[in-house]
Amino acid sequence: MAVPASIPSPGWSGFSIGPLTIHAYALCILLGIVAALWLTSRRWKARGGPDEFIWDAAIWAIPFGIIGGRLYHVFSSPDAYFGPNGDLALIPQIWRGGLGIWGAVAFGLLGAWIACRRAGIKLPAFMDAAAPGVLLAQAIGRWGNWFNQELFGAPTTLPWGLQVDADSPNFPADAAPGTLFHPTFLYESLWNLAGVALLLLLDKRFKFRRGMLFWLYVAFYTLGRIWIEMLRIDDAEMITILGITQRLNVWTSLLLLVAAVVIFIVLARQPRTAETDSVYLPGRAPTGDANSVEPAAETAEVRQDASTDDDGVPASRDDAVPASHGEAATASPGDAESSPAAGEKSGEAPAAEPGSDSEQPAAADAQGTTNPLRAEGAENKRGQD
Repeated sequence: MAVPASIPSPGWSGFSIGPLTIHAYALCILLGIVAALWLTSRRWKARGGPDEFIWDAAIWAIPFGIIGGRLYHVFSSPDAYFGPNGDLALIPQIWRGGLGIWGAVAFGLLGAWIACRRAGIKLPAFMDAAAPGVLLAQAIGRWGNWFNQELFGAPTTLPWGLQVDADSPNFPADAAPGTLFHPTFLYESLWNLAGVALLLLLDKRFKFRRGMLFWLYVAFYTLGRIWIEMLRIDDAEMITILGITQRLNVWTSLLLLVAAVVIFIVLARQPRTAETDSVYLPGRAPTGDANSVEPAAETAEVRQDASTDDDGVPASRDDAVPASHGEAATASPGDAESSPAAGEKSGEAPAAEPGSDSEQPAAADAQGTTNPLRAEGAENKRGQD
């Protein structure tokens, strides 16, 4: 029954290619994953992380996240699987809906941790880069609930009420045909999109590190999930705490909200250094990486080595003057009379200023003897050219 000024039920839930059925729910999940990878890749590159690591992390985090999300849903809504009329064969059928976000995040982090350990990356650094992308994936994935006509809220007369087909297995048995329901999928999708914008804005302003942006994401999401979850009327485990009975996801969101705020404050009070800002684990940064502390020490050693020749003898300023036609340059570049050009015109070795440091080598060259240190320095200069 069509109702004016309302959100219609979807006209389709997927399509078939031969024997293969492509479900709209799965398409929403996949589109969310693609959007998350795109945003995370851009943020990771801007933070100085290696480009190829994003795909390594995805290989681990995405399968772990899907498995964890399904397990959380199954054990938080067990009646459909373990109840009197339950069917265990429904557990792997994720296209029918049912992925718990907290299981997906927890197992996804486990997969990401494995990838980080293998690549020498700090998990908190990756968590900060991925947080807005995860929230974007949730905003897109929630539209899968609309295609499946599931997880909607209580009846409402609001103009944006959601239509649900009366023959849908999720339509409440005690509701009259044409009843409108709160579109909780839309509420959460809009809340998440606002969160993506907020996280990006705050991170641009404060440059969060050490996992702070991730815990800010958890706090923001759970704050919205609490009131959205309380609108839903689908079957769920009910928990009573201090005489208050609420859905399991409400209590879970409240606990995570408090934990996220506390962890964020603790991290914010810790001193910030170049090492804490690095995306690499200590000792795992590649040579020359801007986020690493080690390359600075190596650079200092290189400068020190450059001040000596191959024999470890300190290089003199005279060695900076290149030799011309096999002749040793012995005078300071500032002496016009002892310039290499003057020596070439007269055919004689340039004369050194009396009392200068190069007086003795010049005298030795005039007598036909060779200064081994100066000859080696001239040869080295020709090799560098």
